[in-house]
Amino acid sequence: MLYAALGFLGGQVLAAVTVGIGGLLAGQFDELSKLSKLAEPPTWFVISTLFGLWGGFLGAALLATRLQGTKHFRDDFRLRFRWIDLIGIPIGVAGQYFVALVYVPIAPHIHDFHERFSAPAQRLTGSSHGFGWFVIGLATVVGAPFFEELFFRGIILRALARIFGKLGGVGPVLAVVLSGVLFGAAHAESLQLLGLAIFGIILGVVSYRTGRLGMNIVAHASFNLLALTAVAFPTVLGTSGWV
Repeated sequence: MLYAALGFLGGQVLAAVTVGIGGLLAGQFDELSKLSKLAEPPTWFVISTLFGLWGGFLGAALLATRLQGTKHFRDDFRLRFRWIDLIGIPIGVAGQYFVALVYVPIAPHIHDFHERFSAPAQRLTGSSHGFGWFVIGLATVVGAPFFEELFFRGIILRALARIFGKLGGVGPVLAVVLSGVLFGAAHAESLQLLGLAIFGIILGVVSYRTGRLGMNIVAHASFNLLALTAVAFPTVLGTSGWV
């Protein structure tokens, strides 16, 4: 958990650095504060933030495998892909719709629910077009699932499983639930916290049952891909589309 904390904090620092560099290259360094508050920040701002955060996640994993693992990154984090991992595709798709259904009884009681619910995905993709959309899509469907699964299920879930290991059968349950809640909280979206925590718990169960990260990454990628598709074709898929 210490490595996870260092990685998360380090990711915030790296994100600030990469955004600063991006601002200098884009000639908008003096406008960073304003850009950070936009509902649809420019593509370079979004990508710079993601790269910095992922750098922290990857750094935490590398630190863990070097200091407490076998120094074989792939083996320590069980980064193995098998054909059975394609089961993650229906898991991710079903997860997106299941999470949306959870909000059905809640939506009528929240002002501007649909706008607030889809805001994270809109913030991620709203200002991107053409090649920028492609880059955002690649980062969301390929980058985010890999680095987030490495961090939340590869480090945090396994650490919590060790911490609660002496509690018997309830230990894995606590580890999966808490890691899912942390996954949701890390996205810093109050309205989406419940849905993301639920999906995080689903991913935790998958990881615990398979003992690997392959199926998780596929499920996470499918979840995010459906979200991006829903942003582009909301009336076709009938979901608000958020990641």
